[in-house]
Order: sequence, then structure tokens, then C-alpha cells
Amino acid sequence: MIVIRFVIDGEPRGKGRPRFTKSGHAFTDQKTRDYEKLIGYCYKAQGGKMLEGDIDISIKAFYKIAKNDNKNIKAAKRAGEIKPTKKPDIDNVIKAILDGLNEVAYKDDAQVVNVSASKYYSDEPRVEVIVSRI
Repeated sequence: MIVIRFVIDGEPRGKGRPRFTKSGHAFTDQKTRDYEKLIGYCYKAQGGKMLEGDIDISIKAFYKIAKNDNKNIKAAKRAGEIKPTKKPDIDNVIKAILDGLNEVAYKDDAQVVNVSASKYYSDEPRVEVIVSRI
């Protein structure tokens, strides 16, 4: 089994909604394209390589704790007693990660057979990803 771990620093982002031209063609917005490029860059820069076969992905999204939260709320968030129920939705975070790794970690995201994802609070916002070839 091959296991590759990498981190994307900064606030987690989700896949943006598709935009449409006047002629009806769909396209991905620039912010989403930039984030997907960052995901691929982080994967390669932290030792990632192209994998073949069945792929398993684990995602942990860490959201920034608000500065104006009181100390009890901050402590509960750090301990994982309070989890983020804010945007972006976890399914959109998953989609951004999978699309960002497409043609970088695997030829096509159809190779991904298992995904687990969760949201947490942290003083250091980031996304931790584990890519495994089963």
C-alpha cells in the first residue's frame, strides 16, 4: 500500500458553482481553478506522485476559530466539542480536492473508490489530505 500525506495551508475552500456563458457553455470560476492548481502543487511539492489502481482519500478540513469567540467557546472548538457547520459544505470541499488531484495524483477521479471527510476548528486553518493506493 502506498500512502501520501500532504497539507494545503489556509482556509478550506469548496468547489465553486459552475458559471455559464451567454451561449450556455459551463466553466469553472477563476478562484476555484486557482485553488485546484494549489492543491496539485501542494501534493507534488510534498512528495506526491501519480498513482494507479484503486484510490482511498481522507480529508480533514480545519476552519479558523473566530477571534471574537469567548475563551470557553474557543476551548470547546479546539477540543473538537464544537464542529464547524458553516460554509463551504463538506461535499464541495471534497469535490475541490478530488478535482485538484485529477491528473496529478491519479489519471481520473473515477479511480477514487473511498472518501472520508470531516470538519474541525483550529488556530491554523488548513486541509490535511491522505491519498492511499489500496
